Amino acid sequence: MALQNIGASNRNDAFYRYKMPKMVTKTEGKGNGIKTNIVNNVDIAKALARPASYTTKYFGCELGAQSKFDDKTGTSLVNGAHSTSKLASLLEAFIKRYVQCYGCGNPETEIVITKSQMVNLKCAACGFVSECDMRDKLTTFILKNPPEAKKVGKDKKAMRRAEKERMKEGEAADEAIKRLKKKDGCSKSSKKEGSDEEISPKHDGSADDDDDDDDGIQWQTDTSREAAEKRMKELSAATAEMVMISLDEEEEKKKKKSLGDEMKEYLKKGLPISELKAFISSFSEPPQEVMDALFNALFDGVGKDFLKEAMKKKDCLAAATQEEGSQMHLLNSFGSFCGKSGNGEAVKEAAQVLKALYDEDVVEEEFVLEWYQKGLTGADKSSPVWKSVKPFVVWLQSAESESEGED
Repeated sequence: MALQNIGASNRNDAFYRYKMPKMVTKTEGKGNGIKTNIVNNVDIAKALARPASYTTKYFGCELGAQSKFDDKTGTSLVNGAHSTSKLASLLEAFIKRYVQCYGCGNPETEIVITKSQMVNLKCAACGFVSECDMRDKLTTFILKNPPEAKKVGKDKKAMRRAEKERMKEGEAADEAIKRLKKKDGCSKSSKKEGSDEEISPKHDGSADDDDDDDDGIQWQTDTSREAAEKRMKELSAATAEMVMISLDEEEEKKKKKSLGDEMKEYLKKGLPISELKAFISSFSEPPQEVMDALFNALFDGVGKDFLKEAMKKKDCLAAATQEEGSQMHLLNSFGSFCGKSGNGEAVKEAAQVLKALYDEDVVEEEFVLEWYQKGLTGADKSSPVWKSVKPFVVWLQSAESESEGED
């Protein structure tokens, strides 16, 4: 059976992993009863992970003709004589509207019907949720004939129930420990208060215990001239140390600021991309600091259009990742940028940007997986970027396991 890449935009990609059978049609009947049979529609629909009734119905809607799919025989019929090329072009339109992710173009999506009766596509690669045009006639058919829900095995259900029970037991245990600590803390506090009441300032022998005058209290501070001079010297040394730390911090800020400014000035010149590598190599600062400065200069102020800007500047990023270790530096800069406060809009597109950089060979799979694993346990493990890119990482891991299985 002849295969072709899914999606017209991927037609010439020899290494594209998503394939579907080439359409085969057959004209049946004569006169008013003439019909076109899409012979391998079931195989095509299976490759697209969509019910065969959806593609059949779509052909009928777009051609203004009656169409019928027989579940028992797997036969797809559209009234009238229609060429294979015409139906193939309609199939491409169907793929673009109801299969490919609107964000990254990946065909590995799932149809989701919301509570408000909207038809969406959820991408397994980047996590983007695409909203289908509800004015399209096929959406009415989809709402009336929703795709079958994925069946969850009994073992998985049992595991989930057991996990919930363990969580409840854990929560109960945590509460018991908290109550015990609280009770223990109260008893310690009571003891401390009791002991504090027994403490009283020392009195010399000449003072009467019933006397309210403070003259009898012995203070332990040495008030001699030598002791006072010593304390002044210690205070001066501590102050000088604080001033030096402050100056070092200020110098570090100026250094970073100047590095970022140099990057911005260079990019404004619009020099050839081929010169960027040499410019980056000219800095004496650590490579990670240089990459941070470059990334921030490229995407300063970018939020909602993060993916669009990343595609515009992919050549700059590719030029900056030619040296060993530079891909990891780029991923670290990407994570830091997305994790900054105020970059919430950019975080939403993080998975799409990461997938785009992967598709353009700017970053490789092994570095993405390593960066993600380190990030989950690193200092920035609470950053929202990890949750955002998780769908893409899971997709990468599943693709890797599939390729290993084929080998």
